[in-house]
Amino acid sequence: MPAPVTLLVNPASGGGRALKALPAVQEALRTSGLAVTVQHTESLEHARGLATAAATDGNTVVTLSGDGLVGVVAGALADVPGAVLGVLPGGRGNDFARMAGIPLDAVAACAVIATGVPTPVDLGEVDGKPYVGIASLGFDSDVNRIANDAPSFLGGQAYTYGALRALVTWKHATFTVGIDGAQRTFRGWSVAAANSKAYGGGMLLAPAADLTDGLLDIVTNDECSRLRFLTILPKVFKGTHVDAPMVQVQQGREITISADRPFTVYADGDPIGELPVTIRCRPGAVTVLLPATPGGPSAA
Repeated sequence: MPAPVTLLVNPASGGGRALKALPAVQEALRTSGLAVTVQHTESLEHARGLATAAATDGNTVVTLSGDGLVGVVAGALADVPGAVLGVLPGGRGNDFARMAGIPLDAVAACAVIATGVPTPVDLGEVDGKPYVGIASLGFDSDVNRIANDAPSFLGGQAYTYGALRALVTWKHATFTVGIDGAQRTFRGWSVAAANSKAYGGGMLLAPAADLTDGLLDIVTNDECSRLRFLTILPKVFKGTHVDAPMVQVQQGREITISADRPFTVYADGDPIGELPVTIRCRPGAVTVLLPATPGGPSAA
């Protein structure tokens, strides 16, 4: 008999997308033979407590939300033996679902909750705070701040809007990045520690990143003109920006980052820390239901 499902819903996620999808999602899960209890999250701390309690009771914890809630819940479940996470897309970007092969339609994704393969997935941590996708800072700090305040009708285009707005006032910073003890200082745009390939609604910032390899892909952007940056920016949607000489990609398990001015670190679309930070990979930290297809877990 399948484990009961505790469905955590972020009412504000994606401008209310999660709430709109909820009735059909409940029906689809119950049609699949799953017993479902719905819990509405009031804050990330509240969600963390709900997830821990449900997993301790033996329930499968399923999020209907954006990636921010997915990361927080994944971090909570990583500390509960035997816990299993299911992910239904309900936000603006839904990059975790996109990269894990989970359908981007929440009702279609219910099939993964019913028949998916429990798969160990890595987590990133910024000073101990978990995330599932990409943690970034610098120019990305400005982009995320603007995108989070953008009108909800922009959907996934909020990040493109944020990038163009941030470009107007951006001034290069000097970053010092340590990767497993090897340090580099450079002047430029941004630093990212990628557990997954994409952020911002399908931008393939780290096209070689793998959710299951036990490593973070560290992407840095060295100094260049605004015009040059604008020519590179569209290439991020195909991941070909990494071929540009000012883009550096390395891998590591522990990354330290500081800069010559303050920056907020964002992960999965939400603020997660302030520089300086230490970012680590927790290999196979959380078990997630992923599609039982050749394009599912191995491709994540």
